[in-house]
Amino acid sequence: MTTDARTPLIARDLVNADWFKSSYSSNGTNCVEVANLSTSAYGRIAIRDSKDPGGPALLVPPDGWASFITAVTDGELPAA
Repeated sequence: MTTDARTPLIARDLVNADWFKSSYSSNGTNCVEVANLSTSAYGRIAIRDSKDPGGPALLVPPDGWASFITAVTDGELPAA
């Protein structure tokens, strides 16, 4: 299965995804959840708003996600 990057995915499309939240998200606000779908037909990393798990999911290539995590870890992104 392939998916057009412009087609939003919703919870029912990712019913078998194993979503997880960062351990830094303990207070439950402004959190995202991530699911590794890189070995699935999607071949991507899925990201969604934890407050709206039935809403859309953003799909990014695994190397893009890795670059983002590296930039965050290295302090290359401005603080919010």
